[in-house]
Amino acid sequence: MSILFSGDFHANAVNELNSITKEALIEKYGQVKFSDIKYHVILGDGGFMWQNNQRTDQFNYDALACRPFPVLCVIGNHEPILGMSGLPETDIGIGETVYQIQDRPFVAYFKRGKIYTIGGFKMLVLGGALSIDKYFRTPNKSWWEREYWSMRERQDVFELLETENAFDCVLSHTGPQRINHKLFKSALGGGSKKFTDEVALLNDEIESRINFSEWWCGHFHENIFFYDKESDRGYQYLYKTTKILDMVNKKMTVYNEFGSSER
Repeated sequence: MSILFSGDFHANAVNELNSITKEALIEKYGQVKFSDIKYHVILGDGGFMWQNNQRTDQFNYDALACRPFPVLCVIGNHEPILGMSGLPETDIGIGETVYQIQDRPFVAYFKRGKIYTIGGFKMLVLGGALSIDKYFRTPNKSWWEREYWSMRERQDVFELLETENAFDCVLSHTGPQRINHKLFKSALGGGSKKFTDEVALLNDEIESRINFSEWWCGHFHENIFFYDKESDRGYQYLYKTTKILDMVNKKMTVYNEFGSSER
């Protein structure tokens, strides 16, 4: 049983769907590995349920329904659900409940600051990020207030980490600020304080309190794996490239497209 990972989807705004269709995945990984996928995780900005976007959503759902596994989204920043309340919660047997938005295919969002166990991997799921595009239009404003964590959410996650602090993976939308600056300094204003992402800074604080092997995220529309020698940890950023995560002989194994295991 394996897990497929991809980056920002944005409701297929710039043909992100093409990299995750049934046909594309079989071409990239072969029928055997495709048949072994149990879940598909989108690392934020699924972009489902925008107002007046029902026809596009239905087109995407129809394509995703051709695959036999559910879609689980990390909460990003371009997420209409951040402006919604009363979303139905569903228990699918992976720990905490998820916010279900579609039956066929099954599409749901993880909760922020919660622990899930998927395919034998214990995962801390975070989420959210600064919307730089909104910043250009209205400085210091977000699309939705809940893009940033509330004080209650922050308190809850730090209380959780007092007793649960060892994970196989962390899933988020943006990465820790210290890693973001190593990899995307120019995109962040050359290291200036022009763009201050409170979520990335929160990720720094969370990172300092936990043990984990790899951190998986999206947000920057890049496909990069960075190994940090200082902390002996890996940081995987994804966009249109996919990866498959599997447990092989009790060891975390990551498969590339069109190739063998990467690590």
